[in-house]
Amino acid sequence: MHERFRRGIDMGLRETIDYDIKSALKSGAKDRLSALRMLSAALKNKQIDKRRPLTEEEIVDTVRSLIKQRRDSIEMFAKGGRQDLVDKETAEVGVLEAYLPQQLSPEELQAMVRDAVAQAGAQGAKDMGKVMKALIPMVGGVRTAS
Repeated sequence: MHERFRRGIDMGLRETIDYDIKSALKSGAKDRLSALRMLSAALKNKQIDKRRPLTEEEIVDTVRSLIKQRRDSIEMFAKGGRQDLVDKETAEVGVLEAYLPQQLSPEELQAMVRDAVAQAGAQGAKDMGKVMKALIPMVGGVRTAS
């Protein structure tokens, strides 16, 4: 899909999205362009609400929110028998997912959980809070398989 490193410049997520909009315009990819414009508009609205530039984390949160909305729509359209809209929303989810952090494999996540348990010195389920406190910084912005 896209690369965060283009033409020798390390671009932030917002710059990557803007670059991909231009690329979609040039290539005539209408569906991709539509999804990217929708994402850009959502980011612009959030930036106006915050009255400051968005952080990378806020951009990722916005992308996750839009994906969740699309998945809810897919479910509703499927129940309503609107396969054309299901296909459109599914394609948009595919475009948006490219802007999420790389997903952890189950093995990587298990290794992180084992490290967090050892780090927290957890003895049982009652220590779950300690484990989560240690695990969340390790996982950071990386997606987990869900």
